[in-house]
Amino acid sequence: MNQPDPHSDVLSRPIGRIAPFSPRHRRGSRTLLLTSMLTGFALLPMFGLPASAQAVTQDEESAKQDGAVALGTIILQGGGTPAPYAGGQVATGSAVGLLGNKDVLDTPYSTIAYTEDFVQNREAQDVGAVIGATDPSVYVPNKRNIFETYTIRGFSGSADDLTFGGLIGMAPNMRGTTEMAERVEVLKGPSTFLYGMPPGGSVGGAVALQPKRAGDAPLTRLTSTYSSDSLYGVHADIGRRFGANKEWGIRVNAVSRDGDTAVDGEKHGMNMGALALDWRGDRARVSLDYYNIREKMRGINYFGVSAGAAVTVLPAPRDGSNTLAAPWAFNTNSTETVLLRTEIDLTDSITAWAAYGHKSGGYDALITSSQITSNAGALSVSGVRSQRQGSQDSGEAGIRGSFFTGSVGHDWVVTATSYDSSNTFKDRRFAVGSVTSIDNPDWGNAPDLTAYNASGPTSIMDLKLTSLGLSDTLKFMDDRLQVTLGLRYQTVKSASTAISATGVHTPGARYDSSKTSPAIALVWKASDQLSFYGNYIEGLSAGQAAPATAMNAGEVLPPYQTKQVEIGAKWDLGRLTTTVALFQIEKPSAYLDPVTLIYGTFGEQRNRGIELNAFGEVQNGLRLIGGVSYTDAKVTKASTTATTGKTAAGTPAVMAKLGVEYDLPSLPGLTLNANVNHTGKRYANNTNTLSLPSFTVLDIGARYETELQGNPLTLRATVQNVTNEAYWAGGSLAGGYGAPRTVLLSASVDF
Repeated sequence: MNQPDPHSDVLSRPIGRIAPFSPRHRRGSRTLLLTSMLTGFALLPMFGLPASAQAVTQDEESAKQDGAVALGTIILQGGGTPAPYAGGQVATGSAVGLLGNKDVLDTPYSTIAYTEDFVQNREAQDVGAVIGATDPSVYVPNKRNIFETYTIRGFSGSADDLTFGGLIGMAPNMRGTTEMAERVEVLKGPSTFLYGMPPGGSVGGAVALQPKRAGDAPLTRLTSTYSSDSLYGVHADIGRRFGANKEWGIRVNAVSRDGDTAVDGEKHGMNMGALALDWRGDRARVSLDYYNIREKMRGINYFGVSAGAAVTVLPAPRDGSNTLAAPWAFNTNSTETVLLRTEIDLTDSITAWAAYGHKSGGYDALITSSQITSNAGALSVSGVRSQRQGSQDSGEAGIRGSFFTGSVGHDWVVTATSYDSSNTFKDRRFAVGSVTSIDNPDWGNAPDLTAYNASGPTSIMDLKLTSLGLSDTLKFMDDRLQVTLGLRYQTVKSASTAISATGVHTPGARYDSSKTSPAIALVWKASDQLSFYGNYIEGLSAGQAAPATAMNAGEVLPPYQTKQVEIGAKWDLGRLTTTVALFQIEKPSAYLDPVTLIYGTFGEQRNRGIELNAFGEVQNGLRLIGGVSYTDAKVTKASTTATTGKTAAGTPAVMAKLGVEYDLPSLPGLTLNANVNHTGKRYANNTNTLSLPSFTVLDIGARYETELQGNPLTLRATVQNVTNEAYWAGGSLAGGYGAPRTVLLSASVDF
């Protein structure tokens, strides 16, 4: 649960060169929103389809009529995603990297796929609000941060490593958004074999957004939203299929929201337009996704605060409505992405596919950076001015098939991936000159940016990732026993360039290395309802070059190889599924040996844990999803004895979460819901001398499904953090204060 270090090099952080809150960009965002909405409506007559429709696809309606969808068989909806499980909150399966769509009981990893219904009913507007709500393995340190981060199994990840439409690096810059996603999928544990190495080197797990597709039933939905204090929004979602066999599809999503959040002085605005086109033939499928997002924030926290060396007692957290960001802080980010995917069935048993995506954009930010310098809470304030502008290209091509050798079945896959990124940065830290108190902060005047505005870029960072993956899943005993063998050959190339004030380019660190990452996994299906699984899988992250003070100065270390061993079981009771997983993850790190002065991969953090999860519909009208986890995170190898053997900073030993929904029999259409989230004690430093107390947050809500002049209408209301619990949100003070009591309201009508 590592948090950003406010005093680390900001050049490694993603941020676009956009004039914040300029009228020109406001007009452009409104134009984008209106264009996306009007395009969808204008195309309806061309498709020869009525504008009025129910909002449920035919497969979803069948699932509701049948009462449940068994996990033993993958049922694909019109868009190619596994059907919802009983209760509709999660799916019967998910995409598992190069292995493709797999049923939960057939997957030799711990996975979960949240449905569009789950996202809507939680009124979740960002990815963290989805994945952090009910999964005890996932922790999201704070709400509406400039840069969305999360931890899975105790290791950090970020928006940089989200996949969109199956491609790494094609999700929105800085923060994910949910309105264009049909599914939000989580795989727990390292994932290099399945997806390739992520750009940010996340090893705790992988998060994937599956873009929306037009369902067989027409959809025209308008949703209005409100979040306290005065954040208002509107979301239009339009889907149609046309053609003799409904082979052509279009899905348009457009969102606009703007206003004040529940944190004092914090403002948030976002405009998004997304267009998804697809064609599905008898032996081929093609899809094209495009989205454009512009997001603006003021008074938003990023670094939280840090504790100086003299601090031996951490301050108590304040009510979350108090801010840790100066009123002069802002961030504006933008993303424009296009993604094309094609699949062709070469034979009845062999399918080839290729995908390519291009993303451009960046951010423009002035960030508050503050440090507590005494036990009395003295606070030193500075500012970080940062811009980033760049582009990313991501691609994948592969072929998969199946055959038999005697009675043994084989599902084989060969795939290649490529990711290219180039970003230009302009960064500088400013002294604000404010020495104040965390209990009553005076943030001082905004830094004088005259010199900064007149200067040019300060650095360029390039990254290229390529890989080749191979897999064969052997199936024995009528598929009761499945053994997956595979490997991925990964190369990593990176280069940095420093740019002086006079524009002189000086080459910096260069990195060029490769690693082969093997994997093995098995599933034993004791029955159609019970399966046991185990896996060995690795995660890769870029190594580093030895510093100038080392005896081996300049030597480039090979990619760090994180290793996971996991065993578990999954039991489908028909309408309720329970899972258990035991895991060990060993993540290496590098440091300079104080005796030999050799820089090498000598450090290690080892996380061991157990996870219990359940989801489904216990009885008609009663749905639950949640679980409990215990993680023993230890620093097993370190450069000093002061940290060796200590608990890794930022990782709670215990997390427990439960979400419950109940359809009130006495008032048809009314559903009551509640969500409880408990996070245990976390150490705030590596020597374990400072700690953050545990906290528990309760959310309650209700929704009512009715009709408005014959059109389906859903009203939702949620109160988050009902008790207004005050807590430190992250694994350290860098997470800032936890979100305060917040009221969410929404109304969705289908025309």
